[in-house]
Amino acid sequence: MIKEIELKLLPVEANNMELIRSKAAHKLKIKKEQIEHLQLLRRSVDARGYQAFFRLRLAIYINEKFQPEQAILKSYRSVSNADSAIIIGAGPAGYFAALELIERGIKPVVFERGKDVRSRRRDLRAIQQFGVVNPHSNYCFGEGGAGTYSDGKLYTRSHKRGDIYKVLRLLVEHGAEEDILIDAHPHIGSNKLPKIVAAIRESILQLGGEIHFDSHVTDLIIEDFVVKGVIINDSQEYYGDAIILATGHSARDIYQMLWRKSITIEPKSFALGVRIEHSQMLIDKIQYNQESRENALPAASYRLSTQVDGRGVFSFCMCPGGLVVPAATSPGEIVVNGMSLSRRDSAYANSGTVVAVELEDLQDYEQYGVFAGLTLQKEIEQRMFEYGDGSQKAPAQRLMDFVEGKLSKDIPPTSYIPGHISAPLHELLPGFIYQRLRQGILNFGKKMKGYYTNEAVVIGTESRTSSPIRIPRIRENYQHPDIQGLFPCGEGAGYAGGIISAAMDGQNVALALSKFYKEKS
Repeated sequence: MIKEIELKLLPVEANNMELIRSKAAHKLKIKKEQIEHLQLLRRSVDARGYQAFFRLRLAIYINEKFQPEQAILKSYRSVSNADSAIIIGAGPAGYFAALELIERGIKPVVFERGKDVRSRRRDLRAIQQFGVVNPHSNYCFGEGGAGTYSDGKLYTRSHKRGDIYKVLRLLVEHGAEEDILIDAHPHIGSNKLPKIVAAIRESILQLGGEIHFDSHVTDLIIEDFVVKGVIINDSQEYYGDAIILATGHSARDIYQMLWRKSITIEPKSFALGVRIEHSQMLIDKIQYNQESRENALPAASYRLSTQVDGRGVFSFCMCPGGLVVPAATSPGEIVVNGMSLSRRDSAYANSGTVVAVELEDLQDYEQYGVFAGLTLQKEIEQRMFEYGDGSQKAPAQRLMDFVEGKLSKDIPPTSYIPGHISAPLHELLPGFIYQRLRQGILNFGKKMKGYYTNEAVVIGTESRTSSPIRIPRIRENYQHPDIQGLFPCGEGAGYAGGIISAAMDGQNVALALSKFYKEKS
């Protein structure tokens, strides 16, 4: 017999399995010896009251043996001699699409403009320490995509879009801790993700797939509105009957290429703002009602949202115990993002704090048509860079000074390695963005006592939360409405927002592609 129960435990009790077994037996009114196995299904922190607790949901095996699940990868067979499909991009959408194609008996051929995950580190060091931006290898481009070196949070609200558990299981089979299967807000960490990404690559290669790095797709080969292949680095042709376009939200050249070829792309709403950094100790104190956080508790996080003038203002990609990092993809721009290592033990907590930008907000950019939002993004990123000294030092302002519209005399220490420059972010941001951010922050201060402090730092700019352009696709078959065999996918196409949703979209698109191949044969 298997019974599911929920237990509420103090932080110091949450890892004591013998105590948990005793409490489970007491709740079920059985003897401890009758419990053959405890399966932890869900773990979350409940900090709504004065005392923080862990809530555990468990499956209790009473006089019944536990049968572990078989590894997903064990069912995969080599596709080295199978029909192939092209995947553009080796981020979570591209790699999970590749794994799904292999499961369906199709050989994935992946082209990635950036470098493999290990080689990519040198370019990240260059942007951090010397302000040198490699436009093909940075925090957004390269093996694993933006998620590899920007925290590795695995949270998504899009449970109806695909099989979240399958994505998490595959991550575990490639080296992630099993905790991600049970935590309410699972997280891997940017120190562990590179090895996991490399392990996924090895699985794809060992099972007969191909992966090509430093392979920038510069054009598509299309005849009579049917995909025929791609052109790599302006010279090399590679042919295939289908293409999964999984290039990420910052591959602006792909949008330009599609536009030049008269392939439909559409403007869409997006979000833009700043990254705000507090002391992690302060966030812990606010969220846990404790002067100092108990060792058993994780670094506290928050999620905030409000409405200002009909637009959402919200926290995004909150990184407890994390770092702010430079995420520019071209020279001459300042873009920031957040990341944290697996232990989340930095002294700082940061979060993107952004405003929803709707199409009607872009009236001053109407002459740019479908590229209006992208043009706004670029102008702000370049304005932030031009205010500085030609490096990746980011414009920054104390939080209360930002709200009050005055230049900060000095900036407290932050986690942002390239450094910062005291700047009037209230002037560098467009008025409609700043005014909504300003009121949103005041609202957040009322919701979270202690959040609104001049010891917090505002860093500009958080501009790559999502793409301002969508590559349309037909709902029924995931193909572009103009081009047969072209499958837009992931964040860059406008259908995902994070590692898990991008991975699930990759799986869904790969499944649609396999059906497309069956119908052709």
